[in-house]
Amino acid sequence: MGYDVAVIGAGIVGAACARALAAEGLRVVVLERDAAASGTTGRGEGNLLVSDKGPGPELVLAQRAAALWPGTVAALADELGPDFPAVEYEPKGGLVVATTEQGAEPLAAFAQTQRAAGVDARVIGVDDALALEPHLARGITAAVHYPEDAQVQPVVATEALLASARRHGAEVRTGVEVTGALRDAQGRLRGVATTAGEIAADRVVLAAGPWTGEISSRLGAHLPVRPRRGMVLVTTRMPHRVFRKVYDGDYFGATQSSDAALQTSSVVESTAAGTVLVGSSREQVGFDDRMRVEVLRQVAAKALRLFPFLSGASVMRAYGGFRPYMPDHLPVIGADHRLDGLWHATGHEGAGIGLSLATAELIAAGIAGRAAPIDPSPFSPQRASLAPHLAEEAA
Repeated sequence: MGYDVAVIGAGIVGAACARALAAEGLRVVVLERDAAASGTTGRGEGNLLVSDKGPGPELVLAQRAAALWPGTVAALADELGPDFPAVEYEPKGGLVVATTEQGAEPLAAFAQTQRAAGVDARVIGVDDALALEPHLARGITAAVHYPEDAQVQPVVATEALLASARRHGAEVRTGVEVTGALRDAQGRLRGVATTAGEIAADRVVLAAGPWTGEISSRLGAHLPVRPRRGMVLVTTRMPHRVFRKVYDGDYFGATQSSDAALQTSSVVESTAAGTVLVGSSREQVGFDDRMRVEVLRQVAAKALRLFPFLSGASVMRAYGGFRPYMPDHLPVIGADHRLDGLWHATGHEGAGIGLSLATAELIAAGIAGRAAPIDPSPFSPQRASLAPHLAEEAA
């Protein structure tokens, strides 16, 4: 049996795409070589952020996603019923701080540009910041409160989206790896070859996160998506003493940097279970998943500059994951101009969980042939900022 759409990848982006496409009445199959949410999604913190994005297309996408999350969470709860685990959607807001005098002015200036783009970015005094986060270090020099930031449990959210997709008729096949492309006489993509045999599909949506580079090469239309590794420390459970996502102003610079070398910044937040997640790091080391003590040491040291009480916390575990990095720092969403029938939903780096719903909305609108709620052209594989990198890959 053929399908209208085959989605490659069962992380949260692939799951959201599958749900949106199945809701259009299309015959959808999701292909995942491992288990659902076992890659980048399962190693993420569940952030739904506008605070870390400057004015531009990614912020527009994040704002659209932020508008979609509350209604989607409510719809999933109604659809799946009380026996399905809650996705733990928590609109708790974020707090970004400066820890040096030099960092205070740039933090406020960045917030001003965001406000001009419609973000609720509130520059507050140090006393007000300490009222929001009483256990924050007294030495901070500036703060911006972002009420629109939120968090979700990413694995449960992915499973909920997949469960909803199934209710709309989608199939989810795990343990199936895509090995190549099926093409018709005109060269158009008509499905994929897999370890479970050939699967015919009118369109293929590639949502494989950091593994997109490898799989897109197998399909004959390579994208320069590279893995960018990050590591996180997890404390044992404790009474809640961190009430928002709190990070230092260096975090935005790290997300936008093209440097392959190690970069760390302070990012601290609590989970509903009572653990505290401590990050973050970024480095390009391929798919090397070995734990590096030096990275964890830097992450821990910088976190203490925000929350000194963590010096007495016990670390339960540490984990790492790979973000899908794009050289022009924008996700790729839309039809591939080089291979008819191939669509991309990838390259979100560390923002895929938050951007998943808006990404799926753009994919569904494009495949259905209707106007999208926001301009999809900045995310096109054919965009000008990506062209030099595609040419370099093809050379």
